[in-house]
Amino acid sequence: QVQLVESGGGSVQAGGSLRLSCVVSGYTYTASGVCMGWFRQAPGTQREGIATLYTATRHTYYADSVKGRFTISQDNAKNLYLQMTSLKPEDTAMYYCAAAGGIDAVQCPGRQQTAFTYWGQGTQVTVSS
Repeated sequence: QVQLVESGGGSVQAGGSLRLSCVVSGYTYTASGVCMGWFRQAPGTQREGIATLYTATRHTYYADSVKGRFTISQDNAKNLYLQMTSLKPEDTAMYYCAAAGGIDAVQCPGRQQTAFTYWGQGTQVTVSS
């Protein structure tokens, strides 16, 4: 059974930093790679894709809203991370990690949430001004 468990959320003042973690278990990675992503959803809004990473190439993609401030990465155990710096109040949201098999390296960057099969339960990030 595939499980993704996020952690690392919390409350921080504007300009601060947080590092989110996503522990992945039960997933069989193949040499062809897996598309991993971070998404967020603020109350009353649609879920937004903010970063993707393709495991085989480590190629990354960022939405304009977080480019230059957030960094997606993965360790050798295939756990996923999101380093967030220069946080703004508009970054306040529930953050989710997700995994999608069957997507190649060309299709992964900025892939829509409907393509992702496995999701974590989310971790809340609150940024105060």
